[in-house]
Amino acid sequence: MSIKVLVSSDPLSLETAVQSVVDPAHGAIDTFIGTVRNMHEGKCVTGITYDVHAVLAEQAFHEICEEAQGLWPDTRYYVAHYQGALDVSGISIIIAVSSPHRAESFEACRYVIEEIKKRAPVWKKEHYVDGMSDWLPGHSLSEEAEHSMTCCGHCQEDAHG
Repeated sequence: MSIKVLVSSDPLSLETAVQSVVDPAHGAIDTFIGTVRNMHEGKCVTGITYDVHAVLAEQAFHEICEEAQGLWPDTRYYVAHYQGALDVSGISIIIAVSSPHRAESFEACRYVIEEIKKRAPVWKKEHYVDGMSDWLPGHSLSEEAEHSMTCCGHCQEDAHG
C-alpha cells in the first residue's frame, strides 16, 4: 500500500510513520511533525484540543496524497492526525513521504501539509494560561477550500512549455 492515512486519539508514532513508507527502491524519507507551540498571537498557550471529522479527514488526506503521487510518481505516503487534547509540544500530525531521491520527498511532503492545512476538516481550540479558550479560524467545508491549491511549481512548467 503506497498511501496510509489515519485519525487517532492514541499518541502518534514517528517510527510507525517511517516504517509505513519504507521501500527498498527509495533512498529518501522526508517527515513533517506538527507540534503544539506555547505561544500564538501573543497569548500563552497551554494546549490545543483538535476536533476532527475522521471520515472526511481521512478521505481528504488520501485525495491529497493521490494528487501528490500524480505530481511526484513513485512516492509513498503516511499521514496521521491526532484527535483530542494535547499539551504544549504534543504531536498533532505526522507526515512521511518516501521517494527514490530527496527532492521529490521534500517537495511532496511540503505539498501534503500545505493542502491539509487548507482542506482537511480539522478544528483547533486553543487553551490559554488565563483559563480561557478560543476556537481558531481555519478550514471551512466550502467549495472555495476545495478549489484552493498550493502551487507545486509544475503548473508553471506545464503552462510555459
